[in-house]
Amino acid sequence: MYKIIAFLVLSIPVIYLSRKSIVHIRSHGFYRFLAWECIVWLAVSNIQYWFVKPFSPAQIISWICLLYSIYPLVEGVKAIKKMGKSDETRDTSLHGFEKTGDLIETGIFRYIRHPMYSSLLFLTWGIFFKHITLLLFIIALLSTVFLLVTALSEEKENMAYFGDRYGEYMKRTKRFVPFII
Repeated sequence: MYKIIAFLVLSIPVIYLSRKSIVHIRSHGFYRFLAWECIVWLAVSNIQYWFVKPFSPAQIISWICLLYSIYPLVEGVKAIKKMGKSDETRDTSLHGFEKTGDLIETGIFRYIRHPMYSSLLFLTWGIFFKHITLLLFIIALLSTVFLLVTALSEEKENMAYFGDRYGEYMKRTKRFVPFII
């Protein structure tokens, strides 16, 4: 019962942050919300296992994923802040940092188009590996699918906004992991 209460309590800030996009089912923000909810469920389900058997193979994989998840997030935020521009005329369901007026192609964005979603992917699987169950595997897969759909939806939005320049950018970069995918 405490897990359900914890999930509901932790869902409040996720819902608040997603309030603008949650009603736009075809927007990238809607799918991102669903991915965040999966991550919250994984975290609530696995919180008691974070430090159990710290040197087991699953825990080592977990910590590698969790620690790596910090890198694309930090580098992505740095690149966005460095850009420093926003286009307030863009979709009102977007958060301020999403309203970049120009295509960011520096820093980590030189290699991957979605460093924040990459971070969430590694976070998802890092939390999953804390305690592996079939149900949590399904939740982690759902989170992965929602993040993929989020990225695809955002790419469609960016193509509409930036045009052919974004198409060329897509040809030069990977979606989540440099040089791989």
